[in-house]
Amino acid sequence: MTESGHPVVFAAVEGMLDEVVLRRLLSDVGAEPAAVYGKQGKQHLHERMSDYNRAARHNRWIVLVDLDTDEDCAPLLRQHWLDHRAPGMCFRVAVHEVESWLLADRVAFSRFLGVPRARLPMMPDDELDPKRTIVGIARSSRYNAISEDMVPRHGSGRPVGPAYTSRLAEFATTSWRPTEAARNSNSLRRCLTRLHELISA
Repeated sequence: MTESGHPVVFAAVEGMLDEVVLRRLLSDVGAEPAAVYGKQGKQHLHERMSDYNRAARHNRWIVLVDLDTDEDCAPLLRQHWLDHRAPGMCFRVAVHEVESWLLADRVAFSRFLGVPRARLPMMPDDELDPKRTIVGIARSSRYNAISEDMVPRHGSGRPVGPAYTSRLAEFATTSWRPTEAARNSNSLRRCLTRLHELISA
């Protein structure tokens, strides 16, 4: 527990955006991150998963990874990454990427991007490439700054714009409503449920 009485949770994520999203989720369920590890990609997390799981014998832990297209479903990925889950381990898989969870708050995200709500997918968990989906939506933004930041420059060879991650981090921090988003994302809803269980244990 912190001085404020909030339970603390150790965490590990793939990268910067995942950390921002996870910090927001922890705040939403009334917890605080003790430390956030990883942030060097998915393979880095995979290689250290057994270490995190051992640490979860003594402390609360959450490890958050994207499903991507590595497996057909989240349970298969969890099975391959974690055979025997320690009591304090919460291992969650964002389907298909953490961007899906941001897309799931259709009202707030459409307002942030400056596009009609109808442009956003009704079932974000079904988007196989949420990054590509978001970039495609941002192309039609009525805000020039959004399209300039999030859409890749012609000839750059990059899949996203120069400030794609920082823009999504801004949204996750200032406007995203996880509880509302969970109505449109089973993946996020299950994550919030498990986080509540983790901090209540």
